[in-house]
Formats: sequence, C-alpha cells, structure tokens
Amino acid sequence: MAIAGIAGMVALAAATVCVTSGCSTLGYYAHSVGGHLSLLRSAKPVAQWEADAQTPPALKERLALTQRIRDYAVSELKLPDNASYRRYADLKRNAAVWNVVAAPELSLKLKTWCFPVVGCVSYRGYFDRAKADAFADELRAERGLEVSVYGVPAYSTLGALPGDFFADPLLNTFINFPEGELARLIFHELGHQVAYAKGDTVFNESFATTIERIGGVRWLSERASPQAREEYARYDGRRRDFRALTHRYRKQLDALYESSASDEQKRAGKLALFAQMRADSEALKTGTWGGFSGYDAWFARANNASLGVLAAYDELVPAFEALFEREGRDFKRFYAEVKRLADLPKAERRAALGASGGD
Repeated sequence: MAIAGIAGMVALAAATVCVTSGCSTLGYYAHSVGGHLSLLRSAKPVAQWEADAQTPPALKERLALTQRIRDYAVSELKLPDNASYRRYADLKRNAAVWNVVAAPELSLKLKTWCFPVVGCVSYRGYFDRAKADAFADELRAERGLEVSVYGVPAYSTLGALPGDFFADPLLNTFINFPEGELARLIFHELGHQVAYAKGDTVFNESFATTIERIGGVRWLSERASPQAREEYARYDGRRRDFRALTHRYRKQLDALYESSASDEQKRAGKLALFAQMRADSEALKTGTWGGFSGYDAWFARANNASLGVLAAYDELVPAFEALFEREGRDFKRFYAEVKRLADLPKAERRAALGASGGD
C-alpha cells in the first residue's frame, strides 16, 4: 500500500542543517539533500516531454491529464497556483522515498524523530531502499522495536523552496495510477502547501487527506469519463474495505495494550488478533475482492508499526470534513481557518477541531 505524505520535507530540514553546520559528519542529512536534489535534476517541464518524439504516446496522454487536474486544483479547489506538478521525472524506481516507522512490542504509538523546520515526525525517509532497510535493522536490533518500511510515491516540500527548479514534480511512481487516485494524490500534496502545523503529523496528513477526498469526488463527478469512474469505484471499494478492517483491529489492539492485562496476556492476545485480521483479509480477498491480491504483502508483514502509521492519515478527517461544512463548503474560508488552527498550540488546535465536529 502506497501512502503519500511529507517524507521529503526532511530534505528541507537537512538543507538548513547543512548550511548552518556542514554536512560532512551528518550522513542522514547529506543523504536527504543529495536524494532530493537528484530527484529535482531528473525533472523537466511537461511541455518538453510532450514535444519530444521519443516520449511514448501513453505517457503524453497521462501528462496531459495531470495538467487538466492541476488546473482544476487551482480553479475549483483554490489550491496554490505555482510550478508544482508542472514538470515530470522518471526516477527509474518504484518509489520516491522509503519511510521507516517503528513502534514498541505492545503499543501502536509510533517513535518520533525531530528535525529543524518541520518539527517532530513519526518516520524517517530515505531515497535509497537499502539505507532504509539498514536503519530498520538497527532499530530492531538496538531497541527491540517493531519496524515497517514502505515506499512513498510522492512527497511535498510545502512549496517552501523558491523557484521552479525546486517545485515538486510529477513522477513515474504515480503517473499511471487510476485517474481518480492520480487526482487525489495531486490534491493531497498541494493541500500540504496550504497549511502545516509543525510537529503534528496527524493534523497535517488528515487535512491533506480531507482535501484529496473532497477534490477527488468532485473531479470524478465533474470531469472524469464513466470508464474512469467505474475503474476508480473498484479501486476505492477495496481501499475502503482495507481501511475498515485495519481500523477495527487497531481499536482492538489499542484496547488490549491499554488494558490491565499482564504483558504475557497482551502478547497472546496480540498474536490472536493479528492472526484473525489476516484471516479476515483472506476472506475479503477470496470473496468481495474477487481474488485481488494487492494487499497480500501488507498483511503478511503487518505489525504495530504498519498499523500505527495508518491512523495518521485519517484520524482527524471527520473533524476537518465537519469544519469544511461549517465554513459553507467555501475553500478559501476553510483554508483560512485551517491555517489559523495550525498556528495554535497543539492542545488548543485539537480542542478547536473537536468543537468543529469530532476527534
């Protein structure tokens, strides 16, 4: 399962550190800066790809679609009008970055890392899969944590870096997503440019997820073909089933871990819950999903870390959706309120969102 997010923002933090402290002894920061700049150097304007006789016709069609989606984001969703997603890069790999997340044996609470500029986040992103795996092995060996490594198809630099060269590009890692999902991803990443609360991953990701859901529904209903809507309905139906299933087991595991049971009892209960979750996923696969195996690898590797990271992307979505309704479904008013909330202390921010419709 690919999850889009702000993993690459660490590159911006790394750039800040390298300017002020030097990169010679800061391997992770140097890796982040180098990886991000390499990605940007691979990109060139969509118009150049479209004019190049060597560009496959299918890619030209997808690039043209992205530009219609990008224009829609500005005109209808009032998202930033800048150079983001006006260039394209083929990275020759299947992920933009690989995120490493970790959680204790008997908790879904993710470990966090803190950086300049972006604050504390619940992942570390790597532009090289081998480096991500090596760091994951360190966490398992030295701290006994449960760890998950997953590929991210796109990330946002929040529009914080000046000039077209630094604008977030389209990538081969997501260019062939179903039309509805492609639109949602672009809307999600542009949403990160609207508002950012330092050190509050759940707030940031839930807000961007709200934008992608609202925008995705509108795009499909107003601009997509019947075939694209049908394709997306199948895709999204499976994802909704996945979310419902994993949400149910996250709640049960949370209750178990927070209970007064002994650690031995918690371990036994945990094994039983994970086994039942995998059995339920197999039933979905052979039943409702008609043999679809796209989630097999995720369930095979599922642990506290992979379950814990899912909560960041949807925990506050109902509250943001309620806020959008309260603001009259007016995007400019909605964004202004979200920006105001992002500037509040975290406790006040959550309280205000709760008053807008839930937590």
